[in-house]
Amino acid sequence: MAGPTTAERDRRQQRESGPPLPPRLGRLRRLRMLIVLLISLVLVSGGSIWLLYGSSWLRVQRVSVSGTRELTSAQVRDAAGVRLGTPLVSLDTGAIEARLRRRLPRIDTVDAVRSWPHGIALNVTERTPVLLIRDGAKYVEVDREGVRFATVAQAPKGIPALELAPPPSSGPQRFGTDRLVREAVRVAQAVPAAVARGTRAVKVRTYDSISLELGDGRTVLWGSGDKGRAKAVTLTALMKAAPHARHFDVSVPTAPASSGS
Repeated sequence: MAGPTTAERDRRQQRESGPPLPPRLGRLRRLRMLIVLLISLVLVSGGSIWLLYGSSWLRVQRVSVSGTRELTSAQVRDAAGVRLGTPLVSLDTGAIEARLRRRLPRIDTVDAVRSWPHGIALNVTERTPVLLIRDGAKYVEVDREGVRFATVAQAPKGIPALELAPPPSSGPQRFGTDRLVREAVRVAQAVPAAVARGTRAVKVRTYDSISLELGDGRTVLWGSGDKGRAKAVTLTALMKAAPHARHFDVSVPTAPASSGS
């Protein structure tokens, strides 16, 4: 037996759904649905804004600090200047990081991270001294970039002193003090670890006349900071070949020399 035709199915659907709405009523129904949808969106947006900014939720209740060595957590929190009760979403983490680096020069890098729903985490990396500059009875710490970042009353153990002794000259200095400090840092970082542990001082006479004074009285003429890797390898071999020598010269790594006994 044949099924209902397409025309019959259309008539049946029309009877079940009722008579079609007049065009004006159809437009009004669509307009009402659009208005309801818009109102819903406004309410959701307004609720989200209130939740983020106006409610007591999602506000700073704690500031945690990690990674400090010399600094205290209290110092970092005070310098960060994050007020408890501030909406988390309104915090400018970049500004917090910049403020910390400006107020606490000992900080090398810092990441300020929102910790939803109620906290902010300050992950700090402090600068590490590679040289010390004596300043009266105190010491200025210098990091691997030549940055003088802190003054301390007691010299940290194992950090060599930097002695700047440029010769007097009637003319202008070719290299400023900052450049000489950076060159000394290059040397201190290139020195073999075994030698670095026993280095008492890094002496800078000129840009290309830098020497090391070891704790046992031996000296090493290093020259400039150039070819640091080659000089380190040469110095290690030279010290093994002449264990009783008192003076070593690796300023030209392809023509090293040792003397004294």
